[in-house]
Amino acid sequence: MSIEIFILLLTIIFLITALYLEIFHPAAVFFIAVSVLVITGILSPSQALAGFSNEQIATIILLLLVSNLIQKVGVVNYYFSKVLKDNLSYRAFLGKMFLMVSSLSSFLNNTPIVAMLIPYVYQWGKKKKISPSRLLIPLSYAAILGGTITLIGTSTNLLVSGLAVQQGLQPLGIFDFSLVGIPATIAGFIYMFFWGYKLLPDRKDVLETFLERKKEYLVETIVRKDSPLIGKSIKEAELRNLKGLFLIEIIRGSKKISPVSPEEILEENDILIFAGQTESITELLSTKTGLSLPQFCTIDGEKVDVVEVVISNNSSLINKKVRDTDFRAKFDAAILAVHRNGEKLRGKIGEIVLKPGDLLLLLTGKDFWKRAEDTTDFYIVSRVREIFNIDLKKGNLVFLSFLGVIILSALGFISLFTGLLILIAGFVIFRFTSYSEIKKGLDISLIIIAALSLAIGTAMHVTGTADLLAGMVEGVLSPLGIIGALIGIYLFTNVLTEFITNIAAASIAFPVAVSLAESFSVEPTAFILAVAFGASASFVTPIGYQTNLMVYGVGNYRFKDFIKVGLPLSFIYAIICISLLYFLFLQEV
Repeated sequence: MSIEIFILLLTIIFLITALYLEIFHPAAVFFIAVSVLVITGILSPSQALAGFSNEQIATIILLLLVSNLIQKVGVVNYYFSKVLKDNLSYRAFLGKMFLMVSSLSSFLNNTPIVAMLIPYVYQWGKKKKISPSRLLIPLSYAAILGGTITLIGTSTNLLVSGLAVQQGLQPLGIFDFSLVGIPATIAGFIYMFFWGYKLLPDRKDVLETFLERKKEYLVETIVRKDSPLIGKSIKEAELRNLKGLFLIEIIRGSKKISPVSPEEILEENDILIFAGQTESITELLSTKTGLSLPQFCTIDGEKVDVVEVVISNNSSLINKKVRDTDFRAKFDAAILAVHRNGEKLRGKIGEIVLKPGDLLLLLTGKDFWKRAEDTTDFYIVSRVREIFNIDLKKGNLVFLSFLGVIILSALGFISLFTGLLILIAGFVIFRFTSYSEIKKGLDISLIIIAALSLAIGTAMHVTGTADLLAGMVEGVLSPLGIIGALIGIYLFTNVLTEFITNIAAASIAFPVAVSLAESFSVEPTAFILAVAFGASASFVTPIGYQTNLMVYGVGNYRFKDFIKVGLPLSFIYAIICISLLYFLFLQEV
């Protein structure tokens, strides 16, 4: 093993570990990894930066811009509300939602689709007294499956196409995925509609109300200097018997008091940490107890709303302490409370380090809704966009124009990149959008990750690491021949994607797939597509795919819920994908 391969393998181990443990922001992890490869001479600066000029990466950017515009004009929300009526039964809603979401996700990036539809699904469940946990995993799975049907359904497919171009191969076409993606999606629908829904958890408390009111938040309050509570014990202040709230800790200077005795005497400036329900928290603060929020949790102005949001996968808030987010200045909102599924949060709100998928309870000012439209840092959960403000003509024109570009590209009249470029230019000229809105819609983190992931793939190719790993896979599965190699590369990619980002999994597995195809002297298409499908098929963990992470906290799921529901689907999906790839591309070999 050469020193270059050794350094690269250590770098990949760092990449996988740092992404899994969330040591740094994902974009920072890729930046560090590629920097090491440049400093050690494994990659030249031009090789490291080549991804930023890759047409497929540029296409990802343009697709995200168009998806953001379609999200803002609200046409998807409008038709979703028309199709999914309140009078539908649970199974009817589940079926229609699955089919609609998977269809939309085959042409629009699946992450914005889920962001748009979470509030509708959430509110529909509330109206029908159905727990969100019965609805949100199917929403995420439908988006994932639909995204695998075409080249443009997910950024992973476009990245794989970009990696192909990077290695001198032909880019993948829009519908090159469809012969496998459509049957796999249909199988996923059949599984979820007839069996999978039975495995979904139902955690609603029939004695109380719906699941969303049971999520445990952490909220911090301060005993003001004029509070009538000063000098009273916890028992006398009646803070032990609050409906839906539990006093878990008192912070007095540098001293932490936990558990809290009923006889503990309250003092001025004591910080009281409560855990409890959304409505109970707001009631606590509205009573005349002399309790107030910390300075960073207050909002100026007469009218405020309490809103739930979930932190996105590429949010700039990730790994920041609440007090360092400058949330009020950016969004005219304050972080009132934090809910992190499966963890008991302790200590001051301001000291909590935010993570992807965290559910935040916000106290919002009058400018919040306008500012929230222009951010990808979080997705709103608890309020549906008002549909009466939607310009339906404009929305239809935007969406139909986008479909027109896809059709023209599929027929070979124009490249997808050129068509999207013309489309966005037209939107700016006719004032459907503006330069400032385009700039706000750019997901810089995703761009960096996608571009630098190509550099990782290049390093694996030029150092011979891909050949080394391919030889190991072939050696283990050699008794099964070429079908064994196909199974091996799919499983290698799929296991990676369940624990790190799908883009990282694809960038690591792709060079190995090409080397495997070369070792069998076959066209690499089947192996390349195996990487694309394996990287997208994240059903078993909530952390492998951004849409799973988005619904994780909102649905109050546990890690085991994804294993229970997703593992059978993962097996079904793998069998269909591998079988079809073999029969379509390798049977004659």
